[in-house]
Amino acid sequence: MSDQTVVEAGEYTSEELLAKLEDGERLVVRTRVLGSEEELTLRFDGETYYCDSPTTLHKHDDRDEMRTCMEHYGYVRDAAA
Repeated sequence: MSDQTVVEAGEYTSEELLAKLEDGERLVVRTRVLGSEEELTLRFDGETYYCDSPTTLHKHDDRDEMRTCMEHYGYVRDAAA
């Protein structure tokens, strides 16, 4: 994983972010939590998807789980928008 891309929460759809992860990019997502800016890292090692926040590491076994996580936490833009 050599590439790192910084994105704002809501800038991309879940499918766009998943495609970037599957292309080997490490994504740093900037978001706001309780009024403070937070950065977290999304990555994929070819088998497992990871969502690393300053306090938690989420692991997901498939793209549907990762999509659900990103949508739940508001990291993605609605595909219909």
